Amino acid sequence: MTMSKEEVHSYVITYLEAMECQILEKSPAHVTVKLSIEADKALTNRPYYWGFVDRTGAPAETMSFTFIFDAEAHHQAEESAKKKAEAETAKASENAANEGKDSILGRYFGHTPSLPQIGPGRVLRENIVYGSSRLKQIFSASREGGAYVNLFEQSSKRQISASTPKSYEPWLGVCFKIEFSCDMRKEELHFLGVSLLTGRIVENFGQVLNKKELSPRLPENMHAQAAKIPLTTAGEMLEQHIYARLKLVDYSWADAAKQRLEEELAVVDIYYEDLLKEEQEEEKKQAVQDQYNTRRSEMIWQYEPKINVNTISCGIFHLK
Repeated sequence: MTMSKEEVHSYVITYLEAMECQILEKSPAHVTVKLSIEADKALTNRPYYWGFVDRTGAPAETMSFTFIFDAEAHHQAEESAKKKAEAETAKASENAANEGKDSILGRYFGHTPSLPQIGPGRVLRENIVYGSSRLKQIFSASREGGAYVNLFEQSSKRQISASTPKSYEPWLGVCFKIEFSCDMRKEELHFLGVSLLTGRIVENFGQVLNKKELSPRLPENMHAQAAKIPLTTAGEMLEQHIYARLKLVDYSWADAAKQRLEEELAVVDIYYEDLLKEEQEEEKKQAVQDQYNTRRSEMIWQYEPKINVNTISCGIFHLK
């Protein structure tokens, strides 16, 4: 399992909103954003600049990015917008030229084109897909932030004007990364959610969130209901759910890896046994023995099957 384009889009948007970044433009294929100070410090690797700002009190200027989640769709949208803009510019120039024929300047100097418009600053562009370095950096920044994302499902206009407030159901959502590794590697992402009221666990929790409009701010006329299940207990429930899934995995890959390990170790053993028999000097013999031990350790580390489970991101989600 990997993250789809839609899941990557949802995760990045959630992160940017939680960090209170200014989203300038957004579509299913991209987002253009001016980073908040906290997000800029986490993502742009400018410690000297921020040290200067902190020391001098100078006004902070954060960077702007266009993060592209679907390069082909975004390129097609840009080409369409470019052609439309060129057509509008050509039409405006033609109108201006016709008007300029009757003006004094137009009679003597002809049509004077308008000056180019200079944007407020450079916007960096990056493709973000599962496995990209920028997405890994956002994952890392989410973990290092030391806090859960705390998001609220937005209420309807009818609820805002209702006579009584409506309560949310709090959920703990955790994205787990499972790594199956030997001399080959496979990664899976499992986004699980558990209700902090009932203990009900939902798989593919990201798909549930994708259908909802979420915000870090509590909407009007809504009530954030207190959790009945402690976060530590909820987290343990999700971990137990993951371990139960791991018991159902086909481990033939691990048996095959152990077989390859035995074959590789047999080759190493035969090779170094012959060297040790041939070597007569004690010092050189010890050096060969050390090399033999190191080589065996390297082969075991490379081929021995392992499973690692880590959390990529987590948060509290208040859902209706």
